[in-house]
Amino acid sequence: MKVLVTGHNGYVGTVMMPMLIAGGHDVVGLDTNLYSGSTFGEDVERNFPEIIKDIRDIQLEDLEGFDAIIHLAGLSNDPLGDLNPELTYDINHRASVRLAKLAKEVGVTRFVFSSSCSNYGAGVTEWLDENSAFNPVTPYGRSKVMVEQDVSKLASDDFSPTFLRSGTAYGVSSRLRFDLVLNNLTAWAFTTGQVYLKSDGTPWRPIVHIEDMSLAFKCAIETPRELVHNQAFNVGRSDENYQIRQMADIVGEVVPGSEVKYAEGASADKRNYRVNCDKIAQTLYGYEPQWTARKGVEELYAAYQRVGLALDEFEGPRYRRLKHITTLIENGRLTDTLRWRELNPAL
Repeated sequence: MKVLVTGHNGYVGTVMMPMLIAGGHDVVGLDTNLYSGSTFGEDVERNFPEIIKDIRDIQLEDLEGFDAIIHLAGLSNDPLGDLNPELTYDINHRASVRLAKLAKEVGVTRFVFSSSCSNYGAGVTEWLDENSAFNPVTPYGRSKVMVEQDVSKLASDDFSPTFLRSGTAYGVSSRLRFDLVLNNLTAWAFTTGQVYLKSDGTPWRPIVHIEDMSLAFKCAIETPRELVHNQAFNVGRSDENYQIRQMADIVGEVVPGSEVKYAEGASADKRNYRVNCDKIAQTLYGYEPQWTARKGVEELYAAYQRVGLALDEFEGPRYRRLKHITTLIENGRLTDTLRWRELNPAL
């Protein structure tokens, strides 16, 4: 299958591309390269074609000849989404819906959208499945819901959208993100000896390793269309839902000499949800997730040791998504609308 992956040079994409290639797919990446300066360890070898372009600028000719699109690109977290909510909707919502419409027009039959369990939002104590109500509490979460609602209306005999609602991601990548809870807690433990919690640790989260997440997208394009046509799937494992404090305890057990510490005045995070992931395991061909939180912390700890991670790095503009973007704007490399002032910035 010939597959276009948007956002292929990001946190998840750099793990997904080799997996798709190993699966025999003919892949092309498309990315604006906002995070080319955020490489963790050794960068991946890019032995595939790339299109360096903002998703807002995609044209019909960019999509010709593809059987499937895996759409990862977008502003990737809540703080970045809060920076400019209207820009978040422009990139995450409007550009995504436009991409799906162009894909349908040019004859792409499969469109797999990277949605999020943050769609479910806040204050929920019961288990949630794909039929549960949306309750997003941030521009990021609302943008994901809006894409699902609008793109689902495009479904037809010739165009099959699939919506993968991933849990909170974790794991090692050459574009590693430190604004994700398990990655962040392990980094604090390694660099300071403190598993530092900025909330009271009571909220629940479904978490998923980026290899298991990438596998879900691969399986989604390989599973017969009738099983995934206009369907949503929670991505992860039902037994991999944790309270934040439980994750912190696991980190404290894995990282030698570390202890859990709560920030002064720490309060509850309003984002709180437990998610059932049985549907994806029962439907997608070959989807057998392998990772657990403990195994992930062990992987992260080993990687941090290998590169000699320092506190000022993972808390600074090199790796923190929001700080990285605001620094590029302050340095005059990006406009306020997150467009490069120079064409084709170097990787």
